[in-house]
Amino acid sequence: MPSGSPGPLDGLKVLDLSRFIAGPICAQILADFGAEVVKIERPDGEDARHHEPYYRGESVYTMLYNRNKHGATLDTRHPEALAVLEDLVRWADVVVENYRPGTVERMGLGYERMVELKPDVVLVSISGYGQTGPLSQRALFDAISQASSGLMSITGEADGKPTLTGTYIADYVTGYQAAIGAFAAIAHRKATGEGQRVDVASLDSMFATLGTRLIAHLMLDLDMPRSGSRDLLTAPVNVYPALDGDMYVQAGTNGLFPKLCRAIDREDLLEVPEYRTVAGRMADQEPLEQAVAQWAEHRSCAEIGEVLGAAGIPCAKVATVPEVASSPQIAARDMVVDVEHPELGRLRVPGNPVKMDKSPPTTRKAPPTVGEDNEYVYRELLGRSAEELARLRDGGAV
Repeated sequence: MPSGSPGPLDGLKVLDLSRFIAGPICAQILADFGAEVVKIERPDGEDARHHEPYYRGESVYTMLYNRNKHGATLDTRHPEALAVLEDLVRWADVVVENYRPGTVERMGLGYERMVELKPDVVLVSISGYGQTGPLSQRALFDAISQASSGLMSITGEADGKPTLTGTYIADYVTGYQAAIGAFAAIAHRKATGEGQRVDVASLDSMFATLGTRLIAHLMLDLDMPRSGSRDLLTAPVNVYPALDGDMYVQAGTNGLFPKLCRAIDREDLLEVPEYRTVAGRMADQEPLEQAVAQWAEHRSCAEIGEVLGAAGIPCAKVATVPEVASSPQIAARDMVVDVEHPELGRLRVPGNPVKMDKSPPTTRKAPPTVGEDNEYVYRELLGRSAEELARLRDGGAV
């Protein structure tokens, strides 16, 4: 049965030819908002399916990025694959792919050919460096994007090595940017009847996230160094050890600093003229941080949170993944949802962070196992007979 459920993209048909993270996230977002998405992967499953850890024999890696999709298999190098892919493009309104630039053209299914098959098709092409430029043909993974974009150079302690973030941030951000591009292209298509190609690069996506450091370089020719857990612009802001964990305290603005001093019984700091300005505190952070650290080290995280929270100072315990996943706030926001899988049973997966009053995203279908929906996709959507599907199976195409 179709996975469609009333939503803002109800009725939209999406062909997902992508793998790993960025492309599947883009297609999953469209699926969450009601689109019917068909994900195509190799008969033995995409590479990500072979990554640990496993849940009842299935990689949890793929469970993050493929809910609400129909899963079908196809060996794109098989002689009969192109005809099947062309049928899928005729069916689709949007195609999502994240091959290296030129790959879909070599498959015989470049954008020009897709337009011949479906004149108003939207093609979302996600790649490492984009469809143009001197680096367009280079391979790229998340860590390479973090390195080449400058993100790694600004992450980590000031006197330490450049550091990766603790998650696949480049792939996530690129997937989100691709979804934004897809939504805009869908809106344009609805208004004009025209399709188009959406070109999203990981390098571009991460370059656009560099924030103050980037604009400071572009406009002031400044190269702002790594600052660890300190805030880039205000002080005191840092992580402080407590009796039972670490607390992050952000009290660097001119409005918050006096409240902090009173909360930790250090009104004497307010008498230091230099500390009355952000610039003055930034120039002499060590004594300020020592004062907060000496106050925090004898208190629990809960006590620190209670005292500073009552004073209106933003702070939080540095939570572990298990702690935040079980927090009441996450539960209240439906950020962990259960979905039933016909073979694997109950799966617990992240919810969608976008909340809407009228047409919210939904989790309707568990991430598919390899080829789970071949029968539905090839027979019901494409109209191929049981004999044709059997021939494709016997011939190794699906």
